[in-house]
Amino acid sequence: MATTESLPQSHRALVLKSPDQPLVVEVRPLPQLTSGSAIVRNLNVPLVSYSRDVWSGKRGVPMITPMVPGGTCVARVAAVGPDATSLKPGQLVYVHNFIASRDNPDELVLFGFTSGFSPGTQSMVAKEWRDATLAEYSKVPLENCIPLDETRLLGSPEQGGLGYTVDELAYLGFPLVAYGGLRDIDLKPGETIVIAPATGQFGGAAVQMALAMGAATIIAMGRNTQALQRVESLDPTRIKTLQMIGDWEKELEALKAFGPIDAFFDISPREAKDSSHYKSCISALRRNGRASLMGGLGDMTIPGFAMVFGNLQLKGRWMWDREHIAGFMRLVNSGQLKLGPRGGNEITGKFGLEQWDAAFDNAAEKARLGQMTLMIP
Repeated sequence: MATTESLPQSHRALVLKSPDQPLVVEVRPLPQLTSGSAIVRNLNVPLVSYSRDVWSGKRGVPMITPMVPGGTCVARVAAVGPDATSLKPGQLVYVHNFIASRDNPDELVLFGFTSGFSPGTQSMVAKEWRDATLAEYSKVPLENCIPLDETRLLGSPEQGGLGYTVDELAYLGFPLVAYGGLRDIDLKPGETIVIAPATGQFGGAAVQMALAMGAATIIAMGRNTQALQRVESLDPTRIKTLQMIGDWEKELEALKAFGPIDAFFDISPREAKDSSHYKSCISALRRNGRASLMGGLGDMTIPGFAMVFGNLQLKGRWMWDREHIAGFMRLVNSGQLKLGPRGGNEITGKFGLEQWDAAFDNAAEKARLGQMTLMIP
């Protein structure tokens, strides 16, 4: 039999009936537990800067409505299916929203954001994973629940803990995305990496992640000099900054002044597809250098000469692989990846489900390095 705690019959959820209609808070029956799933009580849900653009249809991603939107969250396990072997009710978990089909790992979808682009993901979302985390309770795949060591993460430093709060743990999803790309290109301790752009939520998290992974020098690029100063303040001895000016040759000349560059990480928004930094950063790589492309979402200019004669490795990456999670959590639990104010992070606002409109505005306006808007179901 399934393992459960005492659960309510109903709960409150934020519902998207159609992208052209305002979201509404509804009282709904509690999700039904099935094999391979858990019911979790959502404690906080971080918003990405483009939340409104996605759920209003502006981004043009396919969605099956009505749906409960959402994303990653920190939660407590309320019930587990009969096939669960380690998760227990009451356990604190980080729920990520990157769902893979169990019988076809090539079918991948972002739970709460989109129904995907293939018949397989459309079916998976329509039949099982339509409703995400902007609700008091959610049904989620067992494998998407990452156990959190409460004693280590929430305990006081005097007792060997890291002293974080539950809300500070909500930030984990930003560096986890970056970790997927950095692991892909095997970033090693002591190496030099250029990260561009480096001032937003995900680019900034890549800087934090590269610090935790032991990069000796991180060259952070961006257009806003004030935002670059904020990035540099994380570790002025290891982080160097360079302004993106739209002239790839001048950017390349400036990059060469830093010496040999081992790796390049990009997580640009779609608006940056014509940016000069692709060409300058790839051209600046040493022979046998590596590049991870996690952003863009459009065609870009790649310097073929540098690629071929530099023997460069260029890898695309969407999110992460399941086996990456254990390594990521080791960096979290060891304290190498710093969270909260000591890691340069800031919770810019907390909002209830009824305050979704203000929450979306706050998320869009405050989306620099380490900034996070939370919804509290």
